[in-house]
Amino acid sequence: MQNLLIFQSLWSMERRSAQYPELSLEENIEKIASAGFDGISTHWYDRKVVSRVAGLLKQHGLQAEGQCFPKTVDDLKPVLEIAAEYNVHHICLQPDVRLRRLEDCIPLLEGWQRLAEEAGIDVWIETHRDRMTTDLFFTLDLLDRLPDLRLLGDVSHFLVGREFAWPVSDENHALIHRILDSSWAFHGRVASREQVQIEISFPHHRPWVDLFLGWWEYGFKSWKKRANEDATLAFTCELGPKPYAITGRDGEDTTDRWEESLLMRQEILDLWAKVTG
Repeated sequence: MQNLLIFQSLWSMERRSAQYPELSLEENIEKIASAGFDGISTHWYDRKVVSRVAGLLKQHGLQAEGQCFPKTVDDLKPVLEIAAEYNVHHICLQPDVRLRRLEDCIPLLEGWQRLAEEAGIDVWIETHRDRMTTDLFFTLDLLDRLPDLRLLGDVSHFLVGREFAWPVSDENHALIHRILDSSWAFHGRVASREQVQIEISFPHHRPWVDLFLGWWEYGFKSWKKRANEDATLAFTCELGPKPYAITGRDGEDTTDRWEESLLMRQEILDLWAKVTG
């Protein structure tokens, strides 16, 4: 039976506040577990750090999405070695290169695919600004060349990057659907035309929230058709700290991002129930 896992980003737990002290790693993971999340998303390339994180996750029965930022094919090898030693649900790979020609990208993507297959570990390419996948059209061209490329969809970057007009046109919906049809996990953040992360609890932002819920509903349905019967879909709540988060004159977040993460988690649970019900 297909199942949904909802992760919370450790990066999202950073407060970067002059008023509120940072929580320890132990406190953050305890808080995440107590709230009912299934796991966390965090970097997975420093063995010493991963060892500490993995021990805490095991105590709480949590899973992990491991993030990495390779510049070369070989940069992925130590990540996969650590992933084999300390199990992850999947690796989220942000290709940390900014190449202008498709021909220069293909060897990297094929090399990472080959290493992942040899290791037997799911490695998915995140759609993200300032990475190989920064541009929607370029990423679609990559999919034309490599139709089996498995993405991790964070479509907030494409919305703000392309500054889609409101209401979003059928043409632009279709472009996003192509990305979602190749996405095997999702990062949760709501963007507007101008900001990559807006406050989802503000009533006047509800049209943007509904837009993303509609895209995620499409993505969930697409995934269910492609995935194995016993597969698990990972959705990561990733409401980042400033400068992702909008701040007021005092430099503090305009909302409680933890409470908004809980709100997003509930929205996704309701959406999954709708898709599977």
